[in-house]
Amino acid sequence: MGLFKNILNKIFRAGANAEAPHDALRPGQSNESRVAAAAQTGVPLGTGGAAQAGTIAAGSVDVAAILDGLAAKHPEKLDWKRSIVDLLKLLGMDSSLGERKELAADLNYTGDTNDSATMNMWLHKEVMRKLAENGGKVPAELMSR
Repeated sequence: MGLFKNILNKIFRAGANAEAPHDALRPGQSNESRVAAAAQTGVPLGTGGAAQAGTIAAGSVDVAAILDGLAAKHPEKLDWKRSIVDLLKLLGMDSSLGERKELAADLNYTGDTNDSATMNMWLHKEVMRKLAENGGKVPAELMSR
């Protein structure tokens, strides 16, 4: 699941970066106490906190909010809610047919990969379903399109 893992990491990392990192210097906190806290928790400075340390609670990453935020900053108008191509573009990934076929293989697509329209619809739904399985909060309508 190489390409899906890349999608997962990009979305969850964007969510972790949107939150205040646990190791940020807070008012009244010395740099020494920040370093000591990092040493005590075992999470290195600059890693952005618990989400990147592998402690994501189920349903704790609001996928739609993260992607909407990325879309608002993107120079192109991308319809990530309906298009796997636009979702991949939004995440800065290659959206070529070859990459989508590779993603389909990663996710065990059993249909005809030459029928790109059907494959693309399946890919979008499956990616949303897998994001939900891996701790993402995904609106039900995005998993049933």
